[in-house]
Amino acid sequence: MKKIIIYDPPMCCSSGVCGPEVDPVLPRVAGMLAQIEGQGVTVERFNLAQQPLAFARNKEIRALLEREGTEALPVFNIDGKMVLKGRYPDQSERAAWVRQARETSGTADK
Repeated sequence: MKKIIIYDPPMCCSSGVCGPEVDPVLPRVAGMLAQIEGQGVTVERFNLAQQPLAFARNKEIRALLEREGTEALPVFNIDGKMVLKGRYPDQSERAAWVRQARETSGTADK
């Protein structure tokens, strides 16, 4: 794993971890992303409310939004391939992605 790009639905801030009613999965996802970045993986995250041009400039994301609307968000791309859409990764998926990032970086046994 070299790069992960997340296209988030519209949120009040870049991580969604703000406001009076925080979705409890968002801090877990933020933690996973920090772990993955710590393994040398590039992480980019775009919020539809704050960075709409990132969505418009990506043909695949733009087409997905035209077909399915914002219900298709969030979208997770790993190394250029869409691996998840319409929800955030569950605990087992997050753990697998962190393991994959460690294995790719060569720190799996450290």
